[in-house]
Amino acid sequence: MSNDTTPDRKEYTNGEVTVVWQSHICIHSARCFHGLPQVFDPGKRPWINATGATTQEIIAQVSKCPSGALSFFMNEAQPQPQSATSSQEVIVEVVPQGPILVYGNLTIKHKDGSEAKAHKVTAFCRCGASSNKPFCDGTHKKIDFQG
Repeated sequence: MSNDTTPDRKEYTNGEVTVVWQSHICIHSARCFHGLPQVFDPGKRPWINATGATTQEIIAQVSKCPSGALSFFMNEAQPQPQSATSSQEVIVEVVPQGPILVYGNLTIKHKDGSEAKAHKVTAFCRCGASSNKPFCDGTHKKIDFQG
């Protein structure tokens, strides 16, 4: 079941857990469907089938998302996306030919003065070609970014 809350955010539930996908921060690493293709299948619409595996399997797979574009919340809890892991320590990782990944809880201040909260992992553009700056949108793969 899907509940479109915004064009960039979609929710899929199996009744116990809800998977949240935020397309605007997806870096297209493909880790989601490598390991649980019965739930995450980019060739189908909708591409997430939250009834295709157990809640525990879904949570484990969502936890592998390096960008935080996939998150989840348990339905009996307050419906705010919760990552499987979050840390008070902030870690910065430069991905070869890819984005800068920042692990931890962040407040991002945009140039217009607005703020956004990010949890788990946030992928920032390093190639300069993202159409969703400061976030990575996977364009580095299309332009064969070297760095």
